[in-house]
Amino acid sequence: MNKGLQAAYALSPGANLESYIANVNAIPVLTPEQEKSLAERLHYHEDLDAARQLVMAHMRFVVHIARSYSGYGLNQSDLIQEGNVGLMKAVKRFNPEVGVRLVSFAVHWIKAEIHEFILRNWRIVKIATTKAQRKLFFNLRSQKKRLGWLTQAEAKSIADDLGVEMKTVFEMEGRLNSYDAAFDAGADDDDETAYKAPAYFLEDHSADPALQVEADNSEQDSSDRLHLALASLDERSRAILQHRWLAEEKSTLHDLAAIYEVSAERIRQLEKNAMKKLKDAMSTELVPV
Repeated sequence: MNKGLQAAYALSPGANLESYIANVNAIPVLTPEQEKSLAERLHYHEDLDAARQLVMAHMRFVVHIARSYSGYGLNQSDLIQEGNVGLMKAVKRFNPEVGVRLVSFAVHWIKAEIHEFILRNWRIVKIATTKAQRKLFFNLRSQKKRLGWLTQAEAKSIADDLGVEMKTVFEMEGRLNSYDAAFDAGADDDDETAYKAPAYFLEDHSADPALQVEADNSEQDSSDRLHLALASLDERSRAILQHRWLAEEKSTLHDLAAIYEVSAERIRQLEKNAMKKLKDAMSTELVPV
């Protein structure tokens, strides 16, 4: 297999994970002298081919590290891909004059990228934000001695080992044992399960009994005022308003002018005066009987 094809396989673990692992394991491990020579070419001359060889020769170590995170329920190919990103960052920053092997330097960068990927994708809601929470997330499982909930003594021991408070330990344990739930009911949920969706537990402010009573009282008050205001008008003015505004088939000014044997302008004036009287009557406070 030529270098270009080998590189394509190595950098694409998602295409075929077994082939990827077989290819990266077939790449020879660099001797200290070879590693130092390549690192110097990259560091001093920005030799990209040297960078490629350093990355390729260390991808087997990324696979080994990524396998240790298989218990988080995430795709192994994705974990390896993220680890490769960390490896590339390490190669870019590696100084051959420090006197350590590249793999020792790269472990931090590989794990950092994998950790970030897990925290972004393990749950819908971000589970760890502070440094203490991140430390707990990746250490709590290995610290627990059994499958049950932590005792006070176990929590204290873990808190002391990791340098965090017991409260933080219990909070993270609760998060690890929780699960994601859809906010709305699923499309296939029936009446027996749909009501359990969190959306159904939100407070409905529109159903406030006090607001409903207030609205009903306001509507009743407006209705009472309208009836009293209409009753205060003379019979002709009241009839004009009923024909113009309250009837299903409303009359025109000319229709009413013909009925009362006056001009259309006179009907308009009577209507305007009646509307003013209504407005004045409805703005007056009701006096309880």
